[in-house]
Amino acid sequence: VQLQASGGGSVQAGGSLRLSCAASGRTIRRYNMGWFRQVPGKEREFVAAIPWIGGSTSYADSVKGRFAISRDNARNTVYLQMNSLKSEDTAVYYCAADTVRLVPGRVESEYDYWGQGTQVTVSS
Repeated sequence: VQLQASGGGSVQAGGSLRLSCAASGRTIRRYNMGWFRQVPGKEREFVAAIPWIGGSTSYADSVKGRFAISRDNARNTVYLQMNSLKSEDTAVYYCAADTVRLVPGRVESEYDYWGQGTQVTVSS
């Protein structure tokens, strides 16, 4: 499966962006999906995940209450709505697919496929 992340850009603190992750080559209907982010010099960190069936979405504490992950299986797309953005949200955002587990994880190694990343820059 190929994942294409888009929707990044530059925004002022307090603003909003919606990232999209379009999948091709295979349906993601049975895959857990996640968003991670990375800043230069740091490890990639978990942001949010959504299970393929039932269950609850999960979020990093730093984005809880501000970000919302959702999916549209008919469009083979996952979204990350980001509100009340802060300068510390500046990073390259990656979407990822977990094709194995029943419950989505928070660890990079638990995901099998990755998109190319989209830059989000929040200015204060």
